[in-house]
Amino acid sequence: MSKTVGKAEFKAKCLNLIDQIGKDDESIVITKRGRPVAVLSPAPGPSRRRSIIGAMKGSVLHYDDPLSPAVEPSDWDAVR
Repeated sequence: MSKTVGKAEFKAKCLNLIDQIGKDDESIVITKRGRPVAVLSPAPGPSRRRSIIGAMKGSVLHYDDPLSPAVEPSDWDAVR
């Protein structure tokens, strides 16, 4: 299913309509005097932003003690 807008409305609301396409994943047919002249559709592929929550799930393969330091204090080369 696609939405239909006239060219004048498209010109006035172009940026908002492009944002809407990204959210709804739905094409827009642009008309001139009621006749279709162009179709604006979402880009193929993963166009939506994925949530960062859970993005690293399964990436830690082995972790013995979560409360132990990552490196020994003597390995730090900090200026005192």
